[in-house]
Parts: sequence; C-alpha cells; structure tokens
Amino acid sequence: MDPLRFDNRVAVVTGAGRNLGRVYALALAERGARVVVNDLGVAISDTDGSGDGPAENPAVAVVREIEALGGEAVVSTDSVATEEGGAAIVDTAVEAFGRVDIVVNNAGVVRTAPFADLPPELVDPVLATQIASVFHVTRPAWRLMAAQGYGRIVNVSSGSAFAGVPGLSAYGGAKAGVIGLTRQMATEGAGLGIKVNVIAPYAKTRPGTGFGPIPPSDELNAWMRPEFLTPLVNLLAHEECPVTGECFAAGAGYVSRVVWSTTEGLVDRNMTTETLLRDWEHVMDTDGMAVVGHDGGGTTHKMLVGFTPPQSPPTPKSSSA
Repeated sequence: MDPLRFDNRVAVVTGAGRNLGRVYALALAERGARVVVNDLGVAISDTDGSGDGPAENPAVAVVREIEALGGEAVVSTDSVATEEGGAAIVDTAVEAFGRVDIVVNNAGVVRTAPFADLPPELVDPVLATQIASVFHVTRPAWRLMAAQGYGRIVNVSSGSAFAGVPGLSAYGGAKAGVIGLTRQMATEGAGLGIKVNVIAPYAKTRPGTGFGPIPPSDELNAWMRPEFLTPLVNLLAHEECPVTGECFAAGAGYVSRVVWSTTEGLVDRNMTTETLLRDWEHVMDTDGMAVVGHDGGGTTHKMLVGFTPPQSPPTPKSSSA
C-alpha cells in the first residue's frame, strides 16, 4: 500500500509537549504535516494542579525533534481553557503555515477526588480543559475548514467515560461529553467536508503506575507505549478517513469501535409505574440490541409503532392581544 501522507496539510495538536500529544505530533510530522505543537508547559498533577513546571516548555523540545526529522513545526503556549487562547492557537497555525486542516484535541487536566468532596476549584479546570476546550480550539479552526471545504478533527475521550472510575467524576463526565459533542460536530460537518471522530486511548504515560490490577513494570510500559495510538490518529486525521462521528478504543496494538446500543425494550401504551416494574426485564434484556447511530438506533421508530400522523397540518391557534 502507498503510505498515507500529510504533505501540504497543517495540523494543530494540543497538549503536544509530552506523552500522547507528543507522539501524535511527531507521527503527523513524520508523514509530512506541518504542526503547531501546543502546550502550556505546566506541572502534571492529577490532584490539585500544584508542582513546579519544567524549566523549558516541552513543546520546544518536540519542535526540535520534528525539525531534526526534516519537518516543520512551531510552538504555541496558549491555553485551550479560554476562547481567547483557542483563537490564538489557530492564529499561530495560520500565521506560520497559512491554513488549518487537522485539529487533535488532546490537552486537558485531571483532578482526582471523591464525588462528594469535589469543590468548584477542582471541577472547573477539568471542564474548561476537557470539553470547553474543544469548543475554544475547534470553532475558529472549523470556520477555516468550512471555507476550504475540508477538515479532520480528532477528539480525545477516555475509557473512564464508559465504565466510571472512582474519584474521576469530573474527568469521566467531561470525557463522556466529548463523545456526544463529537457526534454533534460530525452531523454538522457532513456537508462541509469536515470529518470528526473521537478516540479513547489506553496507554502508559505515568511512570510507576499500573494498569487496573496489573502492577507497574518496565514491561507494562513497553506493552502499552503511546506509539501504539498513532496509526489510528493518523488514519482519522487523513483525507482517506473512512468514517465520521465514530468513537474508538485503542491501545497496545488493539483498535475497536465503541458503540451505544439500545435493547429491544418494552412497548406498552397502557404502561403504569407498576406494570413497568413488573415488566422491567424486557427493558434490561440485551438480546436483539441495536446500535445507536445518527438515527437514534431505531428507538424513535419503536416509539411511533401504531402512530398515524394527521393528514393535514394542524390549524394554527389564534393569539389574543
């Protein structure tokens, strides 16, 4: 197969100074993309955001890596958490390279605490960087993509959006919101040449941490290294991307489609609270489940079984003065 390249394409990757964002930026650049490497350069903290940041913004080092490979890249140190910061990130791309073709919304902070103990000062940064940031960065890029009739957006969610993880209610909730937002964006982008998808990456980015019940080790780090995510990100960011509005879980050489589904359900026009409880097993039965797509997975069809629409539009009610 011919290699899928990004020659003459311009990519914005947020949170690209370290870990997953770094490998996304490098992978796109290795295939010819010109890249805006965005990173605040702050300390990584999953609790309260405290700690000393690196002496040099790591985005600078990533740009040097890309240039050493013969690629082109520039640094952006603007924040994804504000509208002004998002606009500045996109402006950096336009000023340096004249356009924007790809946005990878990777940046975001984590704050860990039990649900009942989460104060606004922990919740607000998560919402600002994990979901509001998608609006802040993508909206100005979207306008450029719509004008040129082409764009690729890769949003980043998390497995915590599917299963729930103790202490990560703000983070997991925001990441679930990113999935819903992706589907909305894909619907609006369909007629504009813009494809939008979302990934839930599974990778080892924190030294000394395990993976579920598996304790930390060098072997685990190698098995789940971030580079395993780059084939999927490259494909979703490419002109040949075959899908839009989809969610994928990926890591350690594995990629799967994540779907929402509905059960066969219960239809009862005479339903009461008591009969619903009596027949609850039909609501929960997973036999015959249907994938929820942009058409709602057939749920609206089931709700309208037996419904006969009026033959003429209703007569408008007159309004009194």
